[in-house]
Amino acid sequence: MSDTKINQLLAELTLEEKAMLCTGKDFWTLHGIERLSLPSIMVTDGPHGLRKQAGEGDHVGLNAAVKATCFPTASGLAASWNTKLVEEMGVALGKECRAEDVSVLLGPGTNIKRNPLGGRNFEYFSEDPLLAGDMSAAWIKGVQSQGVGTSLKHYAVNNHEHCRMTVDAVVDQRTLREIYLPAFEKAVKKTQPWTVMCSYNKVNGTYAAEHKQLLDDILVKEWGFEGIIVTDWGANNDRVEGVKNGQHLEMPSSGDMNTKKIIAAVENGQLTMAELDKSVARVLALILKSQASLESDKVEADLNAHHELAARIAEETCVLLKNDGLLPVAPGKKVAVIGALANSTRYQGAGSSKINPFKLEQPLDEIKKQFGDDNVSYTAGYHLNDKEDSAEIAKAIELAKQADVVFLFAGLTPKYESEGFDRQHLNLPQVQLDLIAALGEQLNKTVVVLQNGAPVVLPFVEKVPAILEAYLGGQAGASAVAKVLSGEVNPSGKLAETFPANLDDVPSQPYFPGTTKQVQYREAIWVGYRYFDTTKTKALFPFGHGLSYTNFTYYHLTLLSGDKASFNENDSIKLQITITNTGNKAGAEVVQCYVGQKSSSQPRPAKELKAFEKVFLEPGESKEIEFELDYRAFAYWDEAQSSWVAESDEYQIHIGSSVEDIRDTATVFLNTTVAKKQPNAALKAYFEPEKRDFNDAAFTALLGYDIPAPTPITPYTVNSTLGEIANEPLGKPLYEGMLSVFTQMMGGDQNDSAAEADRLMAESMVADMPLRNLPVFNSQQYSEDQILQLIASLNNKETRI
Repeated sequence: MSDTKINQLLAELTLEEKAMLCTGKDFWTLHGIERLSLPSIMVTDGPHGLRKQAGEGDHVGLNAAVKATCFPTASGLAASWNTKLVEEMGVALGKECRAEDVSVLLGPGTNIKRNPLGGRNFEYFSEDPLLAGDMSAAWIKGVQSQGVGTSLKHYAVNNHEHCRMTVDAVVDQRTLREIYLPAFEKAVKKTQPWTVMCSYNKVNGTYAAEHKQLLDDILVKEWGFEGIIVTDWGANNDRVEGVKNGQHLEMPSSGDMNTKKIIAAVENGQLTMAELDKSVARVLALILKSQASLESDKVEADLNAHHELAARIAEETCVLLKNDGLLPVAPGKKVAVIGALANSTRYQGAGSSKINPFKLEQPLDEIKKQFGDDNVSYTAGYHLNDKEDSAEIAKAIELAKQADVVFLFAGLTPKYESEGFDRQHLNLPQVQLDLIAALGEQLNKTVVVLQNGAPVVLPFVEKVPAILEAYLGGQAGASAVAKVLSGEVNPSGKLAETFPANLDDVPSQPYFPGTTKQVQYREAIWVGYRYFDTTKTKALFPFGHGLSYTNFTYYHLTLLSGDKASFNENDSIKLQITITNTGNKAGAEVVQCYVGQKSSSQPRPAKELKAFEKVFLEPGESKEIEFELDYRAFAYWDEAQSSWVAESDEYQIHIGSSVEDIRDTATVFLNTTVAKKQPNAALKAYFEPEKRDFNDAAFTALLGYDIPAPTPITPYTVNSTLGEIANEPLGKPLYEGMLSVFTQMMGGDQNDSAAEADRLMAESMVADMPLRNLPVFNSQQYSEDQILQLIASLNNKETRI
């Protein structure tokens, strides 16, 4: 959008209008200025489908949304490792937004999976920033190709749900740069999302919504972000500080509360007109970009075609974790389908991303299509509400005895993983484990099909010959599973996250999710496979793992560039490898390229993913895959220099089918301008991650300053939460009142398990809500003055806090 048009509009706007444009009109729309022909535009939830509210606009219940296509969630999408397919999905999402006059779709979820217990992990792509960044960029590119904006979220360091609205994430700068920011950086630089959504939490003591380093210094100035920075819903802390430090739009509407604060700040000199205009100009640009689509011809979304696309995507999200020859199952076999999830499928996560699918497949129906009604029998085996039922287990055992093969559906129901709260363990529901144990001798002919959004531990892994991870496959996931089981589709998914054998093996676990006020990222760069691979800690299934019904052979790894006599920021290394399908079935392989430094002066992982390519091959077909690795592929972040640094050293380039299944390795010596430093003895604990002794002294040395003390619970402030005052006589009515409001907002589902998830989400969101948000989410009952008076009373003070 031209600067001339923006400047012309800025000149015509009043101060009041400028301040108004920096906050929402209501829950889902922005203010327009009718006299200037600026429309009010609508934003709405994604990211695996369109969640446009019908009627009341502040509900998250499933039945409150318009019918749309429900695609696989991000955890499954990333397992496809297919950016072209993700881009196709983005195009379909963009068309559905256009059909509903939605201008910005809130997604993709790009945060790193620091710990497998993160309640919202199903909505995020990976534990690896390169893969998460490539997936995010593809999603954004597809959506925005349709003239619809996106909102890259949640920026930044938002890696768990517990107390997410006020918790302070304490993380060192190197870890921030190497683990938690690169996915956002790649997406911004490759695709320029129309908006970036800042997270609720603090980062190193400052709320993300007013974090100058994150918003203005890094995102805008360093990465060149051109769009607007919008708060997550209710993430605004200090509106004026937000505007000063690069936050452009507050959502949802706070009425005129914060508009008045902006006006007053300009009038008293706290905020300059130039500072305000920076925010307003970006909001104007967003409205003008959106206006072009809103005024163009109406788009009709072909939902049936999108269903077929959802099915194709789901086929590639399925990961064959284990197969001792039982799969694929030939036609004519007598199949017993066991598990309530086979007839009441878990196809998406719980929370604000819930889509109302216009069509929904069930695995049992699709298996009957593949194997014939007469060959398929079914029993639930367990109840979704976790009620014990020995009679149902007995029926399952008898059914299994009569079958040639058993397809047992297991997984996590909504109450085990949802936005709003974190998981408590990695186990499957006990009723499912009891059923599997009871099947005993029938397990040798059993395929376990998993429906879950994040890793689970599998105590029966050695007792069953085949395990298929279906993730949360969307509305067409059932047919994808059935086709994989029958062999009509050859599975090609690869894990985008480590499945640990035990929760205690996860290096962040001792510090996850922290206290109500602070979470310390003591494990630093040792996240996911970077830890498991470097320390040789045995995973249940490693990052990048996924089996096929065919075989792939790698050979002739060649460094096209040879050794580098000199290597700097403008240089790159090119390499080539040939891959052949040596089996008898067409299939796809994800060729993964990892880099490791031989003897760094800094703690560094043995391998880090630096490139990948998914290749489809017919039986006997070969293809040459070429990768180009730039300077940064070999570099670490040097905080002292505030730059990426690659030391002169020997580096190994690994090509493999997973981080553990390396097929070939090449060694290259890079002669850079950077000499190795003397290793910092204070960081010894990080050079020896297998000991996991990330003590106070080591973490202090990593941070470069003393570990900050958590914010005390009392005295109470505007950032005290309803949960913290719930036991106070004055606080209890507020907590219970807001719980009633949020419980109604969660309504809409009939399923018992989903209703339980809604209840848990409501309780968690209300308990974590800071008092400053009461006038935002329930302005009819609470004003800011009332809240300040309440805080003064809670603290037994006459003066306001």
